[in-house]
Amino acid sequence: MNDQGLKEAITAAGGISELARRIGISQPSVSNWSRVPAERVLSVEAATGVTRAVLRPDLYGEPLGPLDDVDAARAAEYALLAALLARAPNAELLKRIAKLRGDATPLGMAHAALGEAAAKASTDAIGREFFNLFIGVGRGELLPYGSYYLTGFLHERPLARLRDDLKAIGIERGEGQSEPEDHAAVLCEIMAGLVGGRFSAAAEVPQHIFEKHLVPWIGRFFADLERAEAADFYRQVGALGRLFIAIESEALALPA
Repeated sequence: MNDQGLKEAITAAGGISELARRIGISQPSVSNWSRVPAERVLSVEAATGVTRAVLRPDLYGEPLGPLDDVDAARAAEYALLAALLARAPNAELLKRIAKLRGDATPLGMAHAALGEAAAKASTDAIGREFFNLFIGVGRGELLPYGSYYLTGFLHERPLARLRDDLKAIGIERGEGQSEPEDHAAVLCEIMAGLVGGRFSAAAEVPQHIFEKHLVPWIGRFFADLERAEAADFYRQVGALGRLFIAIESEALALPA
């Protein structure tokens, strides 16, 4: 285990077992890491305080090209949604979300509502909510997978097509990754890397991935999350995601 970022995360957490516990996976899975998998970076950052730039400088170092304020904000939005959909937020992440403020726009008000919900919530309550929504006894209330939303089944053709498109730009499933690439959290993390310039890809790739692999279903998923029976804190996550995806869709549809 020679990766410096992984070493720092383990030290900050107080050991491999504690790091695994904090991010909700098994100790052997973490032991098998040679570095922090791309899809686990945000949850490890939230659990340990070690920044993503230290954990994976290849992904979160300096952008590969100039990044304007709009793209930086878009990447941050995707990263926030990815972190919240990957696992229930711990106390540190919840504290940061509670500081969110917003303007009078619909998206700004969604940020403010999420911040207010985070300020009122407890990690235990959100943990139970996350379990009921996405894990459950047998299955959760929602299945946040593109294949399921598009076909009614998991691991179907939409996932295979996504894998083909990701492989073409050098993004492949990381070792120890339990969720398929069409999980909403993984897709949001991929979009954060593409929009934020952390992944090397042609300029048209983020829009292609978004329109082909997110637009057909993820807005419906966020709307379902917003009105899910088990949702309380996550109702605000659903509202934020629904609005953000709608804004993305409208902006990308405009003539260049």
